[in-house]
Amino acid sequence: MERVLARDLKKHSGSKVMVEGWLHKKRLLGGLTFINIRDRSGLIQAVVKDKNEVEKLRGLQSGTILRITGLATEEPRAPGQAELHDVNIEVLVAVSEEPPIEIDKPLSHKSDNLDTLFDYRAIGLRNIDEATIFKLRSELLRYIRDFLYQEDFVEINTPKLVAGAAEGGAEVFKLDYFGKEATLAQSPQLYKQIMVGVFERVFEIAPAFRAELSATTRHVSEVTMLDVELGFIKDHSEVLDFIQKLVFTVISRLYKEHECDLKSLKAPELALKADFPRYSMKQIHEMYQKETGKDTSKEVDLTPDEEKWICEYSRKNDGCEAVFATGLPESKMKFYHMKGEEGTARSADLLFRGVEIATVPQREHRYKELVEQMKKAGIDPDNPGFSAYVSAFKHGLPPHGGFGFGIDRLTEKIIGLDNVKEAILFPRDINRLTP
Repeated sequence: MERVLARDLKKHSGSKVMVEGWLHKKRLLGGLTFINIRDRSGLIQAVVKDKNEVEKLRGLQSGTILRITGLATEEPRAPGQAELHDVNIEVLVAVSEEPPIEIDKPLSHKSDNLDTLFDYRAIGLRNIDEATIFKLRSELLRYIRDFLYQEDFVEINTPKLVAGAAEGGAEVFKLDYFGKEATLAQSPQLYKQIMVGVFERVFEIAPAFRAELSATTRHVSEVTMLDVELGFIKDHSEVLDFIQKLVFTVISRLYKEHECDLKSLKAPELALKADFPRYSMKQIHEMYQKETGKDTSKEVDLTPDEEKWICEYSRKNDGCEAVFATGLPESKMKFYHMKGEEGTARSADLLFRGVEIATVPQREHRYKELVEQMKKAGIDPDNPGFSAYVSAFKHGLPPHGGFGFGIDRLTEKIIGLDNVKEAILFPRDINRLTP
């Protein structure tokens, strides 16, 4: 007899079937024993009447692996609107130790319970809601890849052990590499630009490492990044249009195809338009000051409160909770960004639900200008960690631009979680290196 999954049980109503999975919950009700079995597709309810079958469950805890045969029967109140009757139970792996947390109930995501949540992650992820978070994350990645493949991109894999810091600065993890100093990659920035000279359009979904001494709801030491680079662009607006199309397509598809899952997690309702509003940073400072009386005009970047405010403003007035903040100051730009006019960079921040999810610049593709900007930033173009990168420009790169954003943060914001670590299977921050 072939195994039937939870999602297909109703299709077999009236037939004898075999299911396999983990004991998720058992309860006694009116002289009957009800058990829920969890498999990769959901929950199956089985009604156990026979005392001999009930006896097989004595002393067994959740996590016990069972094989059950029985009659599939329609039942509107059961998960999947079907359940098993007249069952025969076979215990494949018995678990007698009581679990450290109850996975058949919602797990607390309050800030004072997060350590407990992560300490028992291996068991807690068996909770249906917890698993749903990561099923949605998996679908998000699939939709991103679908979109980029349709747009003629090539997926690449770049080194995570590197000889220099792509972003510059000291926030890197250093390690001994056979007697040489190496760092864990902060991003694939240098490599994806090099690969524009090969494929024109490239992307990577991979871990990146940031040695930031930040214990906030927004920072972790290991992140999963989507990095995109596209060549032969006409101007900076083409890069903005592209990320706008990607984000709109992917998030809209997720909300459409996984509406029930998102509702079960109490995700916020989506307010998104195909064309995201664009406000200059100067405009946002002025609008924010007019609304709150707080002067932020001397800030190099938007304050966290401004990011939250402009997204709420845009949702209410523009019907869209994704916003571009344009006209970023030159002082904020990286050495590989292209300068704009009047002290600005050809770059913008994409904000979504109150937080920056991506910086979206046009790159400096001209060899001489790039070398000059590197030297101004205190970076030696002849350093072994940068020489191959510089060589790609010396031998011809087209006008290009790109962006990178954290899959963790985007997942967090889509679902409506309060901490980016809740969207990561096994998060790493300044205090956590296990499990």
